[in-house]
Amino acid sequence: MDIDTKVHELVIVGAGPAALSAAIYTTREDIQTVLYEKAVPGGLISTTDWVDNYPGFPDGIAGLELGDAMRKQAERFGAVIELGEVMKIVNEGERKKLETTDGDVYAKIVLIATGSGYKKIGVPGEDEYYARGVHYCATCDGAFYRDKRLVVVGGGNSAVQEAMFLTRFSSHIDMLVRSDFRASEVLIHEMEKKFKDKITVHKNTTTDEIIGEQKEGLKFKTVTKVIGTDKISNKKIEFETDGVFVFVGLQPNTEFAGESGIELDKIGLVKSNENLETNMPGVFVVGDCRSGATMQIATAVGEGATAALRIREYLEGRKAGTSTLY
Repeated sequence: MDIDTKVHELVIVGAGPAALSAAIYTTREDIQTVLYEKAVPGGLISTTDWVDNYPGFPDGIAGLELGDAMRKQAERFGAVIELGEVMKIVNEGERKKLETTDGDVYAKIVLIATGSGYKKIGVPGEDEYYARGVHYCATCDGAFYRDKRLVVVGGGNSAVQEAMFLTRFSSHIDMLVRSDFRASEVLIHEMEKKFKDKITVHKNTTTDEIIGEQKEGLKFKTVTKVIGTDKISNKKIEFETDGVFVFVGLQPNTEFAGESGIELDKIGLVKSNENLETNMPGVFVVGDCRSGATMQIATAVGEGATAALRIREYLEGRKAGTSTLY
């Protein structure tokens, strides 16, 4: 490596709540911090309609507003957010090389905080009609379906929350739940009480195929129906629809970490010790991509603060010649 190559003190991969929390702490400790984010600063909360369980907001807060406030606070203390994707981390001893879409970047310490992305259902038509009738973010794309019929796939908290949000636009929603609800009783009760005329729930109903056709005035095919199966009667059912929103959980954004030799658990989450350090010395992990995480904003923020303190200790240990925490 050229001796003139800049080496950052800390590079954080991701810019969600855990990453931004860590950046607030590290920059206040005068640790030069750069964050690489391939999508939207704020992470998944920036695409969430409403956050009701984050402390300090008794009436709740819009996800986009909360994510933006965290970003502004981190930048106020000197954090730099770069748009780009980290594809691999290479251990070069005291320095780590990060292969990014903007070229190689070097850092003394790396913090992985890539969170999780939306899980797909893997049925015919899902990939073909992505962004042409198939979506994974209600706040991003719901407004395109004003006075239209929609299908929502899923039975967890996110599916119920997003279905209720989509009633602002859609004329009617068919909700396909593979077995029974996994959402909290509070959310189910709210949906049944407030939205029973706009949301029809179909339990024990699979989603088998998404069908589309070319509509008049368009140059490409868009979604027109969903074919499912009633698991009780074993009969096929068709749902006429203008769009499909899929909310069946999350999967960790950690493929690059595994390819870098960083140890993952059986579902792809990054393993760490009690100090949040991975098996690669000098590489830490926090938030929803960490094995054992509780997948809550409040705990992600707490982990970010903890990681910042551990990173400071690590840097101090390097100066003293005792940097490994693992």
